[in-house]
Amino acid sequence: MALVALAADLGFRGQPSADATVRRVQASAAFKAAAADIDRHHDRLIADIVSLTEIPAPPFKEDARGTAYLALLRQTSLTDVTRDAAGNVLGLRKGTGGGPLIAIAAHLDTVFPAGTEVHVKRQGTRLSAPGVGDDSRSLAVLLAIIRAMDAAEVKTTSDILFVADVGEEGAGDLRGMKELFLKGPYKGRIAAFITMDDAGAGSRVTNGAVGSERYRVNFKGPGGHSFDAFGLVNPAFAMGNAIAKFSAIRVPSTPRTTFNVGTVTGGTSVNSIPEQVSMDVDMRSESPAELAKLVATFRTLMQRAADEENAARSTARGSVTVTLDRIGDRPSGQTPAASPLVETASAAIRAMGMTPELGFASTDANIPISLGIPAIRINSGGSGGEMHSPAEWIDVEKTASVRGIDTALLLLLSLAGAA
Repeated sequence: MALVALAADLGFRGQPSADATVRRVQASAAFKAAAADIDRHHDRLIADIVSLTEIPAPPFKEDARGTAYLALLRQTSLTDVTRDAAGNVLGLRKGTGGGPLIAIAAHLDTVFPAGTEVHVKRQGTRLSAPGVGDDSRSLAVLLAIIRAMDAAEVKTTSDILFVADVGEEGAGDLRGMKELFLKGPYKGRIAAFITMDDAGAGSRVTNGAVGSERYRVNFKGPGGHSFDAFGLVNPAFAMGNAIAKFSAIRVPSTPRTTFNVGTVTGGTSVNSIPEQVSMDVDMRSESPAELAKLVATFRTLMQRAADEENAARSTARGSVTVTLDRIGDRPSGQTPAASPLVETASAAIRAMGMTPELGFASTDANIPISLGIPAIRINSGGSGGEMHSPAEWIDVEKTASVRGIDTALLLLLSLAGAA
């Protein structure tokens, strides 16, 4: 229903309409004035990137950065600036009425643990620091867009919800998006969603959600001395067998489906049969059906490995057991290429002289996509590399940086019914 409502409200019936709408907005005095403000205040954008990056935001500890961002949003025209139960920072830019609610977000958290050095190093137009591109730049770009719209006195039909969300990375398991779409005050109200994630020219549109399921697999047994209790069942042998079986699974390349054992842990000493060992497993697919099939096979193989260990060695003091605890669940799906949202994004990209590139990834857009709400991920402009590593970097050379921001602005204003 959200797709139908969005198309009806915005009057889009196909690509020509999207292109025409985008061209009209691009030619408007309001867009030109807002784009000029972004260009004029590019140095402020860079300062915001640096200051936000240097506020640590490790997994589940985004509070300090969220507090700082909340204060920055309160300096703008946004109303209802608040923090929800999960820690998302929210602010609403009121429209003139009659249009669907549009939401645009960037995430507060990084993948880096507490204690990581986050000082930004600058060489020319290159900024280097953990998290500088994923996703501090996007947070700063949202601020630049809000300020530019305020300076240009842009009016839109739709209300626009700006979100700085928590829990996008890793074990965060999209908890910010789950709060926004499943529990919070905006549940059931958002008609279209854009997440801005990573630096990049602005030509990529992620309209496909790579789903994932993650498990912690625990093998337990009686344990014992490696010499005196030799011959008893060993959880480590069971887990080794499980890994071997898991590694032999065949998965399709299309739709792309993957699996991984990321961590293994357990035991007490080199001369002890461990009482417990565990591993963390990640499984992903572009297809919900293929992911479900992979997970079912995985579960069967884990139990089979435990059964085979119990058959191979003595269970006189107890058997090996296996438990599977789900530690992550990201649903999959796709916003169709023919949807008004994707067509408008593609039209904005073309209008800025680039070629749209559609693709799949695991992002904050997974949650709304799984609910049937049109959603995409876009990049925030410029360029960058070595994301999720301590050497992460972005280039803030002005021409490419501003073009990417203008592309996002053009998309947002076209969706929101700018006058």
